[in-house]
Amino acid sequence: MNPQVGQIVKVLKGQGAPQPAVIIAIPDEKFVYIADGNKRKFDQPKKKNLLHLELMPVISSEVVNSLQESGRVTNGKLRYAVTKFLESAENSVEQKGD
Repeated sequence: MNPQVGQIVKVLKGQGAPQPAVIIAIPDEKFVYIADGNKRKFDQPKKKNLLHLELMPVISSEVVNSLQESGRVTNGKLRYAVTKFLESAENSVEQKGD
């Protein structure tokens, strides 16, 4: 699966592990820039090797739309995307337990 802007990733290696974040730019096929709107702001994204990330099957349409319209995204939207992902992950774990 190829990374896409707006996609949620889980950091596997480095200081950010195991936090989720959002891909905000893809400079080449080996690296992406990620931010979570909290510790890692949009204006200072972290460049990460794709090998150190787990790509989640979730793409935040809010982030994608904002980046397409204005070329940037607010930290609030990034936080919202990460929070929404965490909530859906918790819900799927609870449903499996039933």
